[in-house]
Amino acid sequence: GRAGGVSVPEMEAAAPPSAVSSSPTPVRQLPPTAAAQQLDELLADLGHMQSKLLGQGAGVPVETSLDNMLGSLTRDLQELGITATPVGICAGCRKPIASKVLTALGKTWHPEHFTCARCGQGLDNQPFFEQGGRAFCEEDYHQAFSPRCAYCAGPIREKVLTALDQTWHPEHFFCAHCGKVFGDEGFLERSGKPYCHQDFLALFAPKCQGCERPVTDNYLSALQGVWHPECFVCTECLSSFAGGSFFELEGRPYCELHFHQRQGTVCQGCGRPVTGRCITAAGRKYHPEHFICTYCLGRLQKGTFREWGDKMYCQACHDKLFM
Repeated sequence: GRAGGVSVPEMEAAAPPSAVSSSPTPVRQLPPTAAAQQLDELLADLGHMQSKLLGQGAGVPVETSLDNMLGSLTRDLQELGITATPVGICAGCRKPIASKVLTALGKTWHPEHFTCARCGQGLDNQPFFEQGGRAFCEEDYHQAFSPRCAYCAGPIREKVLTALDQTWHPEHFFCAHCGKVFGDEGFLERSGKPYCHQDFLALFAPKCQGCERPVTDNYLSALQGVWHPECFVCTECLSSFAGGSFFELEGRPYCELHFHQRQGTVCQGCGRPVTGRCITAAGRKYHPEHFICTYCLGRLQKGTFREWGDKMYCQACHDKLFM
């Protein structure tokens, strides 16, 4: 649609219309005084008849009666030698315009008949908008034809912002989580809603299994999750896995030593993990070569050792030292 104003020719949008007056040129064939006197009498009779019709409240419709009286008045004026030439046909009522004429939308109107096509409000003294050859007041035009804001659903009357295949009031296009208006960094979209970068990452980016912060660039995928490379370290000693191998226990990564410590599979003799054959004695594990007498360092055999103060001794050394 486009905005229009009433003028000759039409004025631009949002400018108040101006009524162009056109008065017929009378042709006097009788002395002016006598003609004016008879015209005054006819107008008085017309007013009397109109009030009488309004008082009756029934019978012939007032509009029809007025049309008949106007036709009778025109004939009487012609008999008096006074003629009035119509200046146009009203686009609203399709009847001749004999006094003030209003020009708009390339047509002529009685001023009282140039009204909003939606609410019927008179437009002769205010701006109007045109759509499809019809005139609308400003409010009805925006309600009927202006784009709608995706946030508030209200009509957008001035500046319109287009984003995410929708239209918005510029002041209503902000982060769907924190309400912050977007700056130079722009926005990110999720499920048709805009988010600032900070909230988008906090809400939707995968979280590091180590520090629980969003993972945005380089990452490692392990243990059914993602990790910052610097966060993928042994849970116990925080050392990285130089060889690329690690051990898992309860969903957490461990180096070999601390994995075996947690599992209880560290040799009591040398303190290193027991990965192959082992000997279990007194609830502790040993490499076979490290299951020896604490005093003489001889190899012990299961069933032939003695325990003293959490240490293992052969039978002879135990007896020599403690008996």
